[in-house]
Amino acid sequence: MNGRHLNRRQVSRRDVLRLGVAGAGTLAAAWATAGCTRAVGAPADAMQFWQMYAPAPQQDPNIVAQSQWFLDGTRRWAAAGERPVDMVYIPAYTDPTNTRLATAFASGDGPDIFLISPGDFLRYYNGGVLTDLTPYMSQEAIDDFYPDALATRTVDGRIYGLPMEQEPLAIFYDIPAFEEAGLAEGDLPTTWEEMLELGRRLTGGPRTGLVLDTTPSYYQNFTFYPWVWQGGGDVVDPRTQRPAFDSDAAVQALAMYGDAVGSGAAARTLPAGGDLVGAFTNGYAAMWQTGVWQVEAMRQNAPDHPYGVFRLPAPPGGEPVTALGGWAWVVNSRGRDPESAARFAVEVMGSTSKESVDAAARWNGVAKGNMPARRSVTEAIGNSGAFENPVMQRFRDEILPTGRGEPRYPPVIYKAVSNAIQNVMLAGADARVEAEAAQSAIESYMETYEGGPLV
Repeated sequence: MNGRHLNRRQVSRRDVLRLGVAGAGTLAAAWATAGCTRAVGAPADAMQFWQMYAPAPQQDPNIVAQSQWFLDGTRRWAAAGERPVDMVYIPAYTDPTNTRLATAFASGDGPDIFLISPGDFLRYYNGGVLTDLTPYMSQEAIDDFYPDALATRTVDGRIYGLPMEQEPLAIFYDIPAFEEAGLAEGDLPTTWEEMLELGRRLTGGPRTGLVLDTTPSYYQNFTFYPWVWQGGGDVVDPRTQRPAFDSDAAVQALAMYGDAVGSGAAARTLPAGGDLVGAFTNGYAAMWQTGVWQVEAMRQNAPDHPYGVFRLPAPPGGEPVTALGGWAWVVNSRGRDPESAARFAVEVMGSTSKESVDAAARWNGVAKGNMPARRSVTEAIGNSGAFENPVMQRFRDEILPTGRGEPRYPPVIYKAVSNAIQNVMLAGADARVEAEAAQSAIESYMETYEGGPLV
């Protein structure tokens, strides 16, 4: 990813995970910082909300809009006479060796509210620092969340995190590249074989036909899981909670990654430094597996460049499935005022009040441009006209319904799968051998694992 693109827009969760920062296994590393920025004039007794949006560190219009969304929520809360919330901005990339969040919790001074992804959920749940938000929510509000969005933040029916968005994966394609090859929308692939064949056909000169993420990280695993699920496989069986990565479905997904690179359909490194906008506008990529956040990136940085999206193709006998990522609000059970923090989080993110629904609609429909985690918010955005973009319509109507929540696997499981992907994709290793090696590592870990369910 080039510096120009990083400076022009808010760093996404994808950027954090793909660069491998969160792949080290700590949210603290993902929010690595040599310092932090706090809202000006915050009261001394204010609760702290650690995140990477506000106050805005630069004046890019989109970043400012996202920052303002957070600041508006805290101001409404304080204006109602509640304990103030101090927004503490934690930059993402200043020093990847810094462990600010982990150190804060170790010293008993963790933030009152913070953001986590599914991959970090069990670290904090198993550590006993997440507040049960269920008592603060109405059943109507709980039912308003899409089950797959809430499931990865729930244990034994209790809710420990409120998702603010859903980020489904799809294949983005560059229309000029297709037109140069004499292809149209009717030629979009629906099977793995068609996708790889099209990738080979579209590869030439500086252009890569198909981009699958190649950087070992939580993000690469996130993009890999749907290919396993499509064949009916899994890393850990949701029903039995037992490792299941030595299945035929996992082997064929690994083999597909190896075939993609080995056949020349996909590149060994990411074009344009991982910047889809730059890759499309400069003719470096034709198809790219990535997420809905790229719609806003294209709108901000290349509004006139034609592109489209299609669902992830499926293997023979498989079903289209995608993965749903996204950040969630969580509350520190050992913070300054867990009750007030929980009420604040629920009021903004998990209430059926008009203010809560409208705020979530502004976040997903205007400020960031994601798929909502709640039915009422989807309806509100639809009524506002934000889904008039045909790409967003396709995400809402065709791709989101095939989604499954991102797994919350601990680092040991993540690393076993990551090693298998890397060895097959980039080193030409045998897919079945690598699947069995990963299975063995996961089985050893699960023998002594104690904590919340992995799926």
